[in-house]
Amino acid sequence: MQDTLPFIRPLVEKYDRPGPRYTSYPTAPQFQAAFAEDDYRAAAERSNAAASPKPLSAYVHIPFCESLCYYCACNKIITHNRERAAEYLAWLKREIELQGALFDESRRMTQLHLGGGTPTYLDNDQLGELMAALDAAFHFAAPEEREFSLEVDPRTVTPAQIHELYALGFNRLSFGVQDFDTRVQEAVNRLQSEEQVLELVAAAREAGFQSVSVDLIYGLPLQTVVSFDETLAKIIALRPDRIATYSYAHLPELFKAQRLIRPEDMPPPERKIELLELIIRRLTAAGYVYIGMDHFALPEDELSRARENGTLQRNFQGYSTHADCDLIGLGNTAIGKVGDSYSQNVKETAQYQARLEAGRLPVMRGYRLNADDVLRRDVINALMCHGRIDFAEIEAAHGIDFRDTFAEALEELEEMVDDGLLAISDTAIEVLPAGRLMMRNAAMAFDAYLSHSTGRYSRTV
Repeated sequence: MQDTLPFIRPLVEKYDRPGPRYTSYPTAPQFQAAFAEDDYRAAAERSNAAASPKPLSAYVHIPFCESLCYYCACNKIITHNRERAAEYLAWLKREIELQGALFDESRRMTQLHLGGGTPTYLDNDQLGELMAALDAAFHFAAPEEREFSLEVDPRTVTPAQIHELYALGFNRLSFGVQDFDTRVQEAVNRLQSEEQVLELVAAAREAGFQSVSVDLIYGLPLQTVVSFDETLAKIIALRPDRIATYSYAHLPELFKAQRLIRPEDMPPPERKIELLELIIRRLTAAGYVYIGMDHFALPEDELSRARENGTLQRNFQGYSTHADCDLIGLGNTAIGKVGDSYSQNVKETAQYQARLEAGRLPVMRGYRLNADDVLRRDVINALMCHGRIDFAEIEAAHGIDFRDTFAEALEELEEMVDDGLLAISDTAIEVLPAGRLMMRNAAMAFDAYLSHSTGRYSRTV
Protein backbone atom coordinates (compact mmCIF):
# COMPACT_ATOMS: atom_id res chain seq x y z
CA MET A 1 0.00 0.00 0.00
CA GLN A 2 1.40 3.41 -0.99
CA ASP A 3 2.09 5.69 1.95
CA THR A 4 1.58 9.44 1.93
CA LEU A 5 4.35 12.01 1.81
CA PRO A 6 2.90 15.38 2.82
CA PHE A 7 4.63 18.42 1.36
CA ILE A 8 4.16 21.36 3.74
CA ARG A 9 5.96 24.19 2.01
CA PRO A 10 6.47 26.53 5.02
CA LEU A 11 8.15 23.67 6.94
CA VAL A 12 10.20 22.56 3.92
CA GLU A 13 11.46 26.14 3.57
CA LYS A 14 12.12 26.43 7.31
CA TYR A 15 14.29 23.28 7.47
CA ASP A 16 16.06 23.70 4.12
CA ARG A 17 19.57 24.34 5.40
CA PRO A 18 23.06 22.91 4.76
CA GLY A 19 23.75 19.52 6.34
CA PRO A 20 25.48 16.16 5.75
CA ARG A 21 23.92 13.38 3.67
CA TYR A 22 25.04 10.77 6.23
CA THR A 23 26.27 8.18 3.76
CA SER A 24 28.73 7.65 6.62
CA TYR A 25 29.08 8.71 10.22
CA PRO A 26 31.41 10.34 11.07
CA THR A 27 31.23 12.18 7.74
CA ALA A 28 34.14 12.71 5.34
CA PRO A 29 35.34 16.06 6.85
CA GLN A 30 36.45 14.04 9.90
CA PHE A 31 38.78 11.81 7.84
CA GLN A 32 42.42 12.35 8.85
CA ALA A 33 45.69 12.27 6.91
CA ALA A 34 47.26 10.48 9.91
CA PHE A 35 45.25 7.39 8.93
CA ALA A 36 47.61 5.65 6.50
CA GLU A 37 48.23 2.35 4.74
CA ASP A 38 49.26 0.48 7.89
CA ASP A 39 46.02 1.55 9.60
CA TYR A 40 44.03 0.23 6.65
CA ARG A 41 45.87 -3.09 6.69
CA ALA A 42 45.21 -3.40 10.44
CA ALA A 43 41.50 -2.70 9.86
CA ALA A 44 41.37 -5.49 7.24
CA GLU A 45 43.04 -7.88 9.72
CA ARG A 46 40.48 -7.04 12.42
CA SER A 47 37.73 -7.49 9.85
CA ASN A 48 38.98 -10.98 8.91
CA ALA A 49 39.27 -11.92 12.60
CA ALA A 50 35.63 -11.08 13.40
CA ALA A 51 33.50 -13.96 14.68
CA SER A 52 31.38 -13.72 11.52
CA PRO A 53 33.30 -11.79 8.85
CA LYS A 54 31.03 -9.68 6.65
CA PRO A 55 30.63 -10.24 2.91
CA LEU A 56 32.65 -7.97 0.65
CA SER A 57 31.52 -5.02 -1.45
CA ALA A 58 33.52 -2.81 -3.80
CA TYR A 59 33.20 0.65 -5.29
CA VAL A 60 35.38 1.14 -8.38
CA HIS A 61 36.03 4.70 -9.56
CA ILE A 62 36.52 5.24 -13.31
CA PRO A 63 37.38 8.96 -13.62
CA PHE A 64 37.26 9.48 -17.41
CA CYS A 65 34.67 11.38 -19.46
CA GLU A 66 34.59 12.35 -23.14
CA SER A 67 33.02 15.75 -22.50
CA LEU A 68 32.45 18.09 -19.59
CA CYS A 69 29.00 18.39 -18.00
CA TYR A 70 29.01 21.87 -16.51
CA TYR A 71 27.04 20.92 -13.37
CA CYS A 72 29.41 18.07 -12.41
CA ALA A 73 31.21 18.15 -9.05
CA CYS A 74 32.70 14.64 -9.36
CA ASN A 75 36.38 13.81 -9.65
CA LYS A 76 36.83 13.33 -13.40
CA ILE A 77 39.32 13.57 -16.27
CA ILE A 78 38.05 14.92 -19.61
CA THR A 79 39.99 13.25 -22.43
CA HIS A 80 39.61 11.60 -25.84
CA ASN A 81 42.93 9.79 -25.36
CA ARG A 82 41.84 6.19 -24.83
CA GLU A 83 45.38 5.17 -23.92
CA ARG A 84 44.95 6.93 -20.59
CA ALA A 85 42.07 4.63 -19.71
CA ALA A 86 44.13 1.56 -20.67
CA GLU A 87 46.98 2.75 -18.43
CA TYR A 88 44.57 3.46 -15.56
CA LEU A 89 43.02 0.02 -15.90
CA ALA A 90 46.47 -1.59 -15.58
CA TRP A 91 47.10 0.26 -12.30
CA LEU A 92 43.57 -0.46 -11.10
CA LYS A 93 44.20 -4.18 -11.61
CA ARG A 94 47.37 -3.83 -9.53
CA GLU A 95 45.42 -2.23 -6.69
CA ILE A 96 42.80 -4.98 -6.92
CA GLU A 97 45.56 -7.57 -6.55
CA LEU A 98 47.05 -5.82 -3.49
CA GLN A 99 43.63 -5.39 -1.88
CA GLY A 100 42.56 -8.96 -2.61
CA ALA A 101 45.53 -10.29 -0.64
CA LEU A 102 44.20 -8.57 2.52
CA PHE A 103 40.89 -10.45 2.73
CA ASP A 104 40.26 -14.11 3.54
CA GLU A 105 39.49 -16.27 0.51
CA SER A 106 36.40 -17.66 2.24
CA ARG A 107 34.69 -14.27 2.02
CA ARG A 108 32.54 -13.53 -1.02
CA MET A 109 31.80 -10.30 -2.88
CA THR A 110 28.05 -9.70 -2.90
CA GLN A 111 27.95 -6.05 -4.00
CA LEU A 112 29.82 -4.10 -6.67
CA HIS A 113 29.30 -0.59 -8.02
CA LEU A 114 31.19 1.15 -10.83
CA GLY A 115 30.97 4.94 -10.72
CA GLY A 116 32.78 7.91 -12.14
CA GLY A 117 33.38 9.84 -14.26
CA THR A 118 31.89 7.53 -16.83
CA PRO A 119 32.42 3.80 -16.21
CA THR A 120 31.30 3.08 -19.77
CA TYR A 121 34.28 5.13 -20.98
CA LEU A 122 35.97 1.72 -20.72
CA ASP A 123 34.93 -0.47 -23.62
CA ASN A 124 33.31 -3.82 -22.87
CA ASP A 125 36.56 -5.75 -23.40
CA GLN A 126 38.22 -3.55 -20.77
CA LEU A 127 35.24 -3.94 -18.45
CA GLY A 128 35.56 -7.71 -18.94
CA GLU A 129 39.23 -7.52 -17.88
CA LEU A 130 38.20 -5.52 -14.82
CA MET A 131 35.49 -8.02 -13.83
CA ALA A 132 37.89 -10.96 -14.25
CA ALA A 133 40.46 -9.24 -12.00
CA LEU A 134 37.82 -8.50 -9.35
CA ASP A 135 36.53 -12.07 -9.40
CA ALA A 136 40.04 -13.51 -9.07
CA ALA A 137 40.86 -11.24 -6.13
CA PHE A 138 37.57 -11.20 -4.22
CA HIS A 139 35.59 -14.29 -5.33
CA PHE A 140 32.17 -13.25 -6.60
CA ALA A 141 29.13 -14.69 -4.82
CA ALA A 142 26.64 -16.73 -6.83
CA PRO A 143 24.65 -14.61 -9.33
CA GLU A 144 21.41 -14.83 -7.31
CA GLU A 145 23.18 -13.51 -4.20
CA ARG A 146 24.78 -10.39 -5.63
CA GLU A 147 23.99 -6.82 -6.64
CA PHE A 148 26.43 -5.63 -9.32
CA SER A 149 25.62 -2.18 -10.67
CA LEU A 150 27.05 0.23 -13.19
CA GLU A 151 26.45 3.91 -13.97
CA VAL A 152 25.78 4.40 -17.68
CA ASP A 153 26.03 7.58 -19.73
CA PRO A 154 23.46 6.93 -22.51
CA ARG A 155 25.67 8.78 -24.97
CA THR A 156 28.47 6.19 -24.64
CA VAL A 157 26.77 2.82 -25.28
CA THR A 158 24.59 1.01 -27.79
CA PRO A 159 21.74 -1.43 -27.13
CA ALA A 160 24.07 -4.30 -28.18
CA GLN A 161 26.61 -3.19 -25.56
CA ILE A 162 23.89 -3.23 -22.88
CA HIS A 163 23.38 -6.95 -23.58
CA GLU A 164 27.15 -7.46 -23.31
CA LEU A 165 27.22 -5.71 -19.92
CA TYR A 166 24.65 -8.19 -18.65
CA ALA A 167 26.79 -11.06 -19.93
CA LEU A 168 29.76 -9.61 -17.99
CA GLY A 169 27.85 -10.09 -14.73
CA PHE A 170 26.13 -6.76 -14.08
CA ASN A 171 22.50 -7.07 -12.99
CA ARG A 172 21.63 -3.42 -12.26
CA LEU A 173 22.03 -0.30 -14.40
CA SER A 174 21.70 3.37 -13.60
CA PHE A 175 21.17 5.73 -16.54
CA GLY A 176 22.15 9.37 -16.14
CA VAL A 177 19.33 11.39 -17.76
CA GLN A 178 19.23 14.60 -15.64
CA ASP A 179 16.64 16.35 -17.88
CA PHE A 180 15.13 15.76 -21.33
CA ASP A 181 14.62 19.47 -22.09
CA THR A 182 17.06 20.46 -24.86
CA ARG A 183 17.48 24.03 -23.57
CA VAL A 184 18.55 22.70 -20.17
CA GLN A 185 20.84 20.14 -21.82
CA GLU A 186 22.52 22.87 -23.87
CA ALA A 187 22.96 25.06 -20.77
CA VAL A 188 24.88 22.27 -18.99
CA ASN A 189 26.65 20.84 -22.10
CA ARG A 190 25.02 17.40 -21.92
CA LEU A 191 23.07 16.75 -25.10
CA GLN A 192 21.34 13.38 -25.34
CA SER A 193 18.10 12.40 -27.01
CA GLU A 194 15.04 10.88 -25.47
CA GLU A 195 15.25 8.15 -28.13
CA GLN A 196 18.72 7.07 -26.91
CA VAL A 197 17.41 6.54 -23.40
CA LEU A 198 14.26 4.72 -24.58
CA GLU A 199 16.32 2.31 -26.69
CA LEU A 200 18.78 1.56 -23.89
CA VAL A 201 16.12 1.00 -21.25
CA ALA A 202 14.33 -1.38 -23.62
CA ALA A 203 17.62 -3.21 -24.23
CA ALA A 204 18.24 -3.50 -20.48
CA ARG A 205 14.78 -5.01 -19.97
CA GLU A 206 15.32 -7.40 -22.86
CA ALA A 207 18.76 -8.44 -21.56
CA GLY A 208 17.30 -9.35 -18.16
CA PHE A 209 18.65 -6.68 -15.80
CA GLN A 210 17.02 -7.04 -12.36
CA SER A 211 16.80 -3.29 -11.87
CA VAL A 212 16.94 -0.24 -14.11
CA SER A 213 17.42 3.15 -12.44
CA VAL A 214 17.23 6.66 -13.84
CA ASP A 215 19.03 9.67 -12.33
CA LEU A 216 17.50 13.15 -12.60
CA ILE A 217 18.76 16.51 -11.34
CA TYR A 218 16.50 19.38 -10.32
CA GLY A 219 17.59 22.99 -9.90
CA LEU A 220 19.58 23.09 -13.16
CA PRO A 221 19.77 26.26 -15.32
CA LEU A 222 16.65 27.12 -17.32
CA GLN A 223 14.53 24.45 -15.62
CA THR A 224 10.90 25.39 -15.03
CA VAL A 225 8.10 23.50 -13.34
CA VAL A 226 6.41 23.05 -16.74
CA SER A 227 9.55 21.79 -18.51
CA PHE A 228 10.53 19.40 -15.71
CA ASP A 229 6.99 18.09 -15.51
CA GLU A 230 7.40 16.99 -19.13
CA THR A 231 10.63 15.18 -18.25
CA LEU A 232 8.94 13.44 -15.32
CA ALA A 233 6.03 12.35 -17.53
CA LYS A 234 8.47 10.75 -19.97
CA ILE A 235 10.39 9.01 -17.17
CA ILE A 236 7.19 7.71 -15.55
CA ALA A 237 6.15 6.29 -18.93
CA LEU A 238 9.47 4.40 -19.03
CA ARG A 239 8.64 2.87 -15.63
CA PRO A 240 12.20 2.44 -14.30
CA ASP A 241 12.44 0.37 -11.10
CA ARG A 242 14.15 3.23 -9.27
CA ILE A 243 14.37 6.97 -9.77
CA ALA A 244 16.97 9.16 -8.07
CA THR A 245 16.18 12.90 -8.06
CA TYR A 246 19.26 14.84 -6.99
CA SER A 247 19.18 18.47 -5.93
CA TYR A 248 21.75 20.48 -7.87
CA ALA A 249 24.21 22.35 -5.65
CA HIS A 250 25.53 25.36 -7.57
CA LEU A 251 28.95 26.16 -6.06
CA PRO A 252 31.00 27.78 -8.84
CA GLU A 253 33.51 29.06 -6.29
CA LEU A 254 34.39 25.41 -5.51
CA PHE A 255 33.88 23.68 -8.85
CA LYS A 256 35.50 25.21 -11.91
CA ALA A 257 33.15 23.51 -14.40
CA GLN A 258 30.13 25.24 -12.85
CA ARG A 259 31.59 28.63 -13.75
CA LEU A 260 30.70 27.80 -17.36
CA ILE A 261 26.98 28.01 -16.49
CA ARG A 262 25.64 31.49 -17.21
CA PRO A 263 24.51 33.10 -13.93
CA GLU A 264 21.43 34.56 -15.66
CA ASP A 265 20.31 31.00 -16.55
CA MET A 266 20.15 29.85 -12.94
CA PRO A 267 16.59 29.48 -11.60
CA PRO A 268 15.50 31.58 -8.59
CA PRO A 269 15.97 29.91 -5.17
CA GLU A 270 12.25 29.21 -4.73
CA ARG A 271 12.23 27.16 -7.95
CA LYS A 272 13.94 24.23 -6.24
CA ILE A 273 11.17 23.96 -3.67
CA GLU A 274 8.58 24.09 -6.45
CA LEU A 275 10.41 21.36 -8.37
CA LEU A 276 10.73 19.15 -5.30
CA GLU A 277 7.01 19.49 -4.64
CA LEU A 278 6.33 18.55 -8.26
CA ILE A 279 8.63 15.49 -8.05
CA ILE A 280 6.96 14.18 -4.91
CA ARG A 281 3.45 14.74 -6.23
CA ARG A 282 4.10 13.21 -9.66
CA LEU A 283 6.13 10.18 -8.57
CA THR A 284 3.96 9.17 -5.61
CA ALA A 285 0.84 9.58 -7.76
CA ALA A 286 2.48 7.26 -10.30
CA GLY A 287 2.86 4.60 -7.60
CA TYR A 288 6.50 5.11 -6.64
CA VAL A 289 7.48 4.66 -2.98
CA TYR A 290 9.58 7.38 -1.34
CA ILE A 291 12.57 5.51 0.10
CA GLY A 292 14.30 8.52 1.61
CA MET A 293 16.54 11.43 0.62
CA ASP A 294 16.42 11.50 -3.21
CA HIS A 295 15.29 7.93 -3.86
CA PHE A 296 12.01 6.53 -5.16
CA ALA A 297 11.28 2.92 -6.14
CA LEU A 298 8.40 0.82 -7.42
CA PRO A 299 6.54 -1.09 -4.66
CA GLU A 300 7.86 -4.46 -5.87
CA ASP A 301 11.51 -3.27 -5.95
CA GLU A 302 13.96 -4.65 -3.36
CA LEU A 303 14.46 -1.19 -1.85
CA SER A 304 10.73 -0.75 -1.25
CA ARG A 305 10.45 -4.21 0.28
CA ALA A 306 13.48 -3.55 2.49
CA ARG A 307 11.98 -0.26 3.68
CA GLU A 308 8.72 -2.08 4.45
CA ASN A 309 10.30 -4.97 6.38
CA GLY A 310 12.94 -2.96 8.23
CA THR A 311 16.06 -4.28 6.44
CA LEU A 312 16.94 -1.10 4.48
CA GLN A 313 20.61 -0.11 4.79
CA ARG A 314 22.78 2.82 3.78
CA ASN A 315 26.38 3.25 2.62
CA PHE A 316 28.51 5.58 0.48
CA GLN A 317 26.41 4.73 -2.59
CA GLY A 318 23.17 5.64 -0.79
CA TYR A 319 20.31 3.29 0.11
CA SER A 320 20.90 -0.42 -0.41
CA THR A 321 19.83 -3.92 0.57
CA HIS A 322 23.47 -5.13 0.68
CA ALA A 323 25.16 -2.29 2.58
CA ASP A 324 26.20 -4.30 5.65
CA CYS A 325 29.44 -5.40 3.98
CA ASP A 326 33.07 -4.42 4.17
CA LEU A 327 33.26 -1.89 1.33
CA ILE A 328 36.57 -1.76 -0.55
CA GLY A 329 37.25 1.50 -2.42
CA LEU A 330 39.23 1.00 -5.64
CA GLY A 331 40.63 3.70 -7.92
CA ASN A 332 41.60 7.31 -7.30
CA THR A 333 39.45 9.16 -4.70
CA ALA A 334 37.46 5.96 -3.92
CA ILE A 335 36.12 5.68 -0.37
CA GLY A 336 35.92 2.41 1.58
CA LYS A 337 34.49 1.15 4.86
CA VAL A 338 36.40 -1.81 6.28
CA GLY A 339 35.71 -3.04 9.81
CA ASP A 340 35.69 -0.08 12.18
CA SER A 341 37.35 2.28 9.68
CA TYR A 342 36.76 4.53 6.69
CA SER A 343 39.45 5.28 4.12
CA GLN A 344 39.91 7.29 0.93
CA ASN A 345 42.43 6.91 -1.88
CA VAL A 346 44.64 9.68 -3.28
CA LYS A 347 43.02 12.11 -5.71
CA GLU A 348 45.55 12.59 -8.53
CA THR A 349 46.15 9.74 -10.98
CA ALA A 350 49.91 10.45 -10.91
CA GLN A 351 49.95 9.92 -7.12
CA TYR A 352 47.78 6.85 -7.53
CA GLN A 353 50.22 5.36 -10.02
CA ALA A 354 53.29 6.28 -7.93
CA ARG A 355 51.93 4.55 -4.81
CA LEU A 356 51.09 1.38 -6.71
CA GLU A 357 54.41 1.43 -8.56
CA ALA A 358 56.07 1.32 -5.14
CA GLY A 359 53.88 -1.65 -4.14
CA ARG A 360 51.86 0.45 -1.72
CA LEU A 361 48.13 0.88 -1.28
CA PRO A 362 47.05 4.39 -2.41
CA VAL A 363 45.33 5.30 0.89
CA MET A 364 45.44 9.08 1.44
CA ARG A 365 43.35 9.54 4.59
CA GLY A 366 40.79 7.81 6.76
CA TYR A 367 39.27 7.40 10.17
CA ARG A 368 38.99 4.70 12.85
CA LEU A 369 35.69 4.85 14.74
CA ASN A 370 35.58 4.91 18.52
CA ALA A 371 32.73 3.50 20.65
CA ASP A 372 30.81 6.81 20.65
CA ASP A 373 31.08 7.02 16.85
CA VAL A 374 29.66 3.50 16.45
CA LEU A 375 26.80 4.34 18.82
CA ARG A 376 25.89 7.54 16.96
CA ARG A 377 26.26 5.80 13.60
CA ASP A 378 23.73 3.17 14.69
CA VAL A 379 21.31 5.88 15.85
CA ILE A 380 21.65 7.91 12.63
CA ASN A 381 21.31 4.80 10.44
CA ALA A 382 18.15 3.74 12.29
CA LEU A 383 16.68 7.19 11.68
CA MET A 384 17.74 7.45 8.02
CA CYS A 385 16.80 3.88 7.04
CA HIS A 386 13.81 3.03 9.22
CA GLY A 387 12.43 6.40 10.31
CA ARG A 388 12.47 5.14 13.90
CA ILE A 389 14.95 4.88 16.77
CA ASP A 390 13.98 2.21 19.29
CA PHE A 391 15.61 3.19 22.58
CA ALA A 392 15.70 -0.37 23.97
CA GLU A 393 17.52 -1.71 20.88
CA ILE A 394 20.22 0.97 21.09
CA GLU A 395 20.54 0.53 24.85
CA ALA A 396 20.95 -3.26 24.55
CA ALA A 397 23.55 -2.95 21.79
CA HIS A 398 25.64 -0.25 23.48
CA GLY A 399 24.99 -0.51 27.23
CA ILE A 400 23.70 3.05 27.64
CA ASP A 401 20.64 4.86 28.89
CA PHE A 402 19.35 6.54 25.72
CA ARG A 403 17.63 9.50 27.37
CA ASP A 404 20.67 10.27 29.54
CA THR A 405 23.21 9.91 26.75
CA PHE A 406 21.22 11.92 24.23
CA ALA A 407 19.48 14.41 26.52
CA GLU A 408 20.87 17.34 24.52
CA ALA A 409 19.79 15.84 21.18
CA LEU A 410 16.29 15.12 22.47
CA GLU A 411 15.98 18.73 23.62
CA GLU A 412 17.16 19.94 20.21
CA LEU A 413 14.53 17.79 18.47
CA GLU A 414 11.65 19.34 20.42
CA GLU A 415 11.23 22.00 17.73
CA MET A 416 10.66 19.26 15.13
CA VAL A 417 8.16 17.63 17.51
CA ASP A 418 6.31 20.94 17.88
CA ASP A 419 6.23 21.26 14.08
CA GLY A 420 4.61 17.82 13.71
CA LEU A 421 7.65 16.23 12.05
CA LEU A 422 8.66 13.81 14.83
CA ALA A 423 7.02 11.98 17.73
CA ILE A 424 9.10 11.21 20.82
CA SER A 425 7.71 8.75 23.36
CA ASP A 426 9.24 6.99 26.37
CA THR A 427 10.45 4.21 24.08
CA ALA A 428 11.25 5.65 20.64
CA ILE A 429 11.69 8.51 18.21
CA GLU A 430 9.39 8.18 15.21
CA VAL A 431 9.61 10.21 12.00
CA LEU A 432 6.05 11.28 11.11
CA PRO A 433 4.93 11.43 7.45
CA ALA A 434 5.43 15.21 7.27
CA GLY A 435 8.98 14.79 8.63
CA ARG A 436 10.27 12.26 6.13
CA LEU A 437 11.74 15.00 3.92
CA MET A 438 13.64 16.37 6.94
CA MET A 439 15.34 13.18 8.17
CA ARG A 440 18.77 14.72 7.65
CA ASN A 441 17.80 17.59 9.98
CA ALA A 442 16.80 15.10 12.67
CA ALA A 443 20.03 13.12 12.20
CA MET A 444 22.09 16.29 12.67
CA ALA A 445 20.98 16.44 16.33
CA PHE A 446 23.01 13.26 16.98
CA ASP A 447 26.16 14.42 15.14
CA ALA A 448 28.90 15.13 17.72
CA TYR A 449 31.17 16.81 15.15
CA LEU A 450 28.77 19.11 13.32
CA SER A 451 29.27 22.24 15.42
CA HIS A 452 32.99 22.36 14.62
CA SER A 453 32.98 20.72 11.17
CA THR A 454 34.75 22.49 8.29
CA GLY A 455 32.73 20.61 5.64
CA ARG A 456 30.65 22.26 2.92
CA TYR A 457 27.28 20.54 2.72
CA SER A 458 24.37 20.44 0.33
CA ARG A 459 20.99 21.66 1.56
CA THR A 460 18.93 19.15 3.51
CA VAL A 461 15.70 19.38 1.51
